[in-house]
Amino acid sequence: MAGDDDAEAGGGAECCYYTTDDALSHVGFGRFQALVLAYAGVGWTAEAMEIMLLSFVGPAVKDEWGISGQQQGLITSVVFAGMLIGALFGGALSDTYGRRTGFLFTAVVTGMFGFLSALSPNYICLIAIRFVVGIGLGAGHVLGTWFLEFVPAAKRGTWVVVFHCSWTFGTILQALIAWAIMPVLGWRWLIALSSSPCFILLIFYGVTPESPRYLCSRGRTADAKFILEKIAKMNNMALPSGILIVPLQRSDNGVDLETIRPLIISQDNAATDVGLSSKSRSINAFRTLLSRRFIRSTLLLWFVFFAFSFAYYGIVLLTSELSTGEKWCAPVGMHLRQQNDARFYINVLVTSIADLPYVMPKYRSWSRNFCRTDWRHGCASRSCWFVRELSSERSCVCLRSGTLSCSGGLCPLPSGDQELSDPMRF
Repeated sequence: MAGDDDAEAGGGAECCYYTTDDALSHVGFGRFQALVLAYAGVGWTAEAMEIMLLSFVGPAVKDEWGISGQQQGLITSVVFAGMLIGALFGGALSDTYGRRTGFLFTAVVTGMFGFLSALSPNYICLIAIRFVVGIGLGAGHVLGTWFLEFVPAAKRGTWVVVFHCSWTFGTILQALIAWAIMPVLGWRWLIALSSSPCFILLIFYGVTPESPRYLCSRGRTADAKFILEKIAKMNNMALPSGILIVPLQRSDNGVDLETIRPLIISQDNAATDVGLSSKSRSINAFRTLLSRRFIRSTLLLWFVFFAFSFAYYGIVLLTSELSTGEKWCAPVGMHLRQQNDARFYINVLVTSIADLPYVMPKYRSWSRNFCRTDWRHGCASRSCWFVRELSSERSCVCLRSGTLSCSGGLCPLPSGDQELSDPMRF
């Protein structure tokens, strides 16, 4: 099949070349991408459940083991410290060995050590194991990358927001599970059950495809074309005619090198140009982000997502504290009763549901006006924190919805620029 394509393209006509983007745009978003979305969504749901878990486990462990408030906070801090390491390691792993290897690492580490943390005999063991869980969680961004590399470029802004809906589903599901499990079985059973989505990923891992963009970047165009053909068949479409090529990177002055010198991969997967090593490619990608062309957008996005993460995770973890009725000096027995009080779980559930209005798909035509509106509403909602008459649960809802409102317009930003819509362009 590839040989026929080579023969047809012998004249070197431009119309006989196509990239993975061309192929994905041609076959569109269909059943295949929906299945990929479902799988990646389960992984993102697992991430959300592990983060929300911190709101329930910290207070319960503090009551059972009599640890201090600082020690309780350390349970959360080590998870985020592990996420920092895992994010760096997971990106390098998926770029070197493939996207499937990246999210296999996430599922194995998060699932296995998440379950083991339920068996922790003491505080030190819990801290150490939850740190490793954080490393697995940090590599979870590979799932989002893997999913988007199957989506046509023109629709990535929409589907990245749809993908993030699974995070909201995970927070709501965790609140419901905690409500059912914690008063009866305790925090250990909650931790064990929260790791179950990771094992679902492992069960279906064998049928997951590798990203065709990653395969093309490694010169494995025969494998990439095989997967693209499966996508086309499942979507009841056909691939473009011609030879699958690997687009080269753009120069800083905006010249698309692909149009000057396309990289053609032969049937035996041998590239006519010598590919960059994995380390060189990663360094070049980072240098591209800091180049004159992208430095402003890069720094802006770093700041915006730092600010959002700082506010969002802070509010998520604050919910359980505010749900105690602001009895900061209450005896331990009262906090133990609080863990069995349905109102505690209702407050967390309601604040999780507050995420829903702000994860609806936001199309490209809405983007700038919606961003401005979301930021105004977010600032107004968070100002409710300063109104003393509001109850703690209402304050949580206002804070949570305000933070998500600010973030709602941010999701399309990385894919809003056409030049940044293809992660393999760098």
